[in-house]
Amino acid sequence: MMVKDQSIPTVLTSEQMELLNKESLVLLSTVDADTNTPGISAISWVKAFSESKIRFSVTNSSRIVTNIKANPRVTLCIIGLGTVHSIVGTSSILEEKMDGVAMPLSKIEVDVTGVFDSMFWGAKITQDPTFEKTYDLQKAKALDDSVFTALLK
Repeated sequence: MMVKDQSIPTVLTSEQMELLNKESLVLLSTVDADTNTPGISAISWVKAFSESKIRFSVTNSSRIVTNIKANPRVTLCIIGLGTVHSIVGTSSILEEKMDGVAMPLSKIEVDVTGVFDSMFWGAKITQDPTFEKTYDLQKAKALDDSVFTALLK
């Protein structure tokens, strides 16, 4: 499905790409393969590959992978730059198991078809969400580095 309204951007701005390329909280919406209901998951390994493509990684046994195989339409939601951004697109699994990564992770690419400001009228975000990793930070950094390198290949 392509976005038909010419006033709706179909590519990311440089600011949105920068927001996605730092460690931001990203929410991913897929359609459940069995129940056909929307599901939302927080994901961490996300990179804007270009202004029209976003790549992310999840465990290859994740329900997200099953859902994308059944219905490739997804929405990524990111909060920042004073608002809430909903990025709609069609996803495809580029690798079932990424090379060069110790964990069994899938590489998924989203072709962006629409970028929406989803913030309710008359308000702005004044503080971006933050999170901290609660496991071994040195191991987390090593894993993150290998995943991000593999995502951008």
